[in-house]
Amino acid sequence: MIHPALSQDGDALRLAVRVTTRAGRDAIAGVIEGADGRVALAVRLAAPPVDGAANSGLLKLLAKRLDVPRSSLAIVSGAQARHKIVRITGLSARAASLRLESGAD
Repeated sequence: MIHPALSQDGDALRLAVRVTTRAGRDAIAGVIEGADGRVALAVRLAAPPVDGAANSGLLKLLAKRLDVPRSSLAIVSGAQARHKIVRITGLSARAASLRLESGAD
């Protein structure tokens, strides 16, 4: 089963993310569903939303969790917003789903 925040985008994946900054530590906090029905991966980041620090922290955290090089990830939407879309290349939907669900932060 594919992770609810993932979708296929041609040969890549799209991951919907909801970021909370200035948290105590970097962590994946689960899945949230907005009032509009959109599902996103909830991520907490210690970094502030200044000078791209939060975006950099997000990509670092996701690269580690997904076990892919950081160059396989790109923020394609929402770089200045809490809701972001991250493009993932070089990973199947099944593998990404398993890696997002496994491990504790």
